[in-house]
Amino acid sequence: MNEHILAIVELLQKDQRYHLEGYQFVREALAYAQKVMKMPATNEEGAEEKQDHHLTGQQLCHAIKEYALEQYGFMAKTVLNSWGIFNTGDFGEIVYNLIRVKEMRKSKSDRREDFDNQYIFEEAFEPKFELAKDAG
Repeated sequence: MNEHILAIVELLQKDQRYHLEGYQFVREALAYAQKVMKMPATNEEGAEEKQDHHLTGQQLCHAIKEYALEQYGFMAKTVLNSWGIFNTGDFGEIVYNLIRVKEMRKSKSDRREDFDNQYIFEEAFEPKFELAKDAG
């Protein structure tokens, strides 16, 4: 079995709080942040030394929000909740689980707490309705 698949299978067995889709989504959101939002890409060689090429927990949380809204619109919160994700701290748990199985990297300054309380799900994923001004 592929090393990466085996690592994820073992992770899902040890920590059953989050669904596979949640892990996949966080990884996709990182790629989205780097490609679409033009946030810095992690430098594979010497990632710990080059802070300017690293995405912080706060940046990743905001990229995840944008990606979720783009992918799922008004259903984003419902979809994330169905995967066991209820707050930004859950993104941190997922990221640090992926770091433990060497599927993501971190810098020396990264902390799990960097993901906590970045926004409130109910507000971040709430539909926003604006009244259009009368053209007349």
